[in-house]
Amino acid sequence: MSIGTQELLIFLAIGLVAGWIAGLLLGGGGLIRNLIVGVIGSFVGGWLLSAVGVSLPIDNVMISQIITATIGAIVVIALARIIAR
Repeated sequence: MSIGTQELLIFLAIGLVAGWIAGLLLGGGGLIRNLIVGVIGSFVGGWLLSAVGVSLPIDNVMISQIITATIGAIVVIALARIIAR
């Protein structure tokens, strides 16, 4: 199965927005860092929410994905700060 260019760009845009929001909430940032944190956060958030059995009650799929990725990005940033100590 191959991912199309449009899907990849949407995925990266969601990651960038999620990383940016997490950066606003926790401080720090930069385009590349936000993108990396947001993309990793999308996987972490998706895994975390499914592991605890939470389904966001949001009808808009894009908004739901951004919130899920933002939750994951916040977790990634928090864990990175704990490890860095």
